[in-house]
Amino acid sequence: MATRQDVTEVTAWRPRVPGVTEVFHAHFTEYAYPMHVHDAWTLLIVDDGAVRYDLDRHEHGTPHDTVSLLPPHVPHNGSPATPGGFRKRVVYLDSSRLGEELIGPAVDRPDLRDPVLRRRVGQLHAALARRGDELEAESRLTLVGERLRDHLRGRGDGDRARRDPSLARALRELLDARVVDGVSLEEAARLLRAHPAHLVRAFSGAYGIAPHQYLMSRRVGRARRLLLDGLAPGEAAPAAGFYDQAHLTRHFKRLVGVTPGRYRPGAA
Repeated sequence: MATRQDVTEVTAWRPRVPGVTEVFHAHFTEYAYPMHVHDAWTLLIVDDGAVRYDLDRHEHGTPHDTVSLLPPHVPHNGSPATPGGFRKRVVYLDSSRLGEELIGPAVDRPDLRDPVLRRRVGQLHAALARRGDELEAESRLTLVGERLRDHLRGRGDGDRARRDPSLARALRELLDARVVDGVSLEEAARLLRAHPAHLVRAFSGAYGIAPHQYLMSRRVGRARRLLLDGLAPGEAAPAAGFYDQAHLTRHFKRLVGVTPGRYRPGAA
């Protein structure tokens, strides 16, 4: 009789995003975590299969439509709850994103059924995996954190309309001045004396585009001018504020419809 293959696949990294201590993607078919603790918040989504875990002596599970938030310093374990094991994506967050006062509510309600939050956590992982898109990741994490806090504090929907055109204009001016060098959401919030989530919502409400999308549009525009001046894509990328040529190509093709190489004068 054939035996089931034991599969273990793990990818982990630390992105340059404030408040994120680690990103961890894993596929396990047999492995079971013993009881353990983390010194960070564990923000978990499961893409395939399910996980059964105990937290504070109570059993929980992770169906597809949930987001699980396990608080720091509270023992928990984890094991496959389906025959094929599970695929999971985890972001570990420090206390700058979620305070210790939320540990108690998280112990009581670690599994959150919220399709909007689930989608946003998936978008956050996609941004965290791309070098050069740290502003997008930080913006998405800020809105995820706000929604998590609203759940744990019993405030309901975290998508509150917040109009502030003067603040939106100030952020646009800051982004315009820092097209190449860039600016983190944390720094922008400090310079403009605003909460990061309010900053993102004010900008998006005023201009119909997120701050990271605006910045990338400005960088693509700069790259177009440099390419028309005769620079090669590899030279235009850092000169326009992109991490590398691949980073430029991804955003350029999405906004212009062709790669930078095909856009250059004389390209076939």
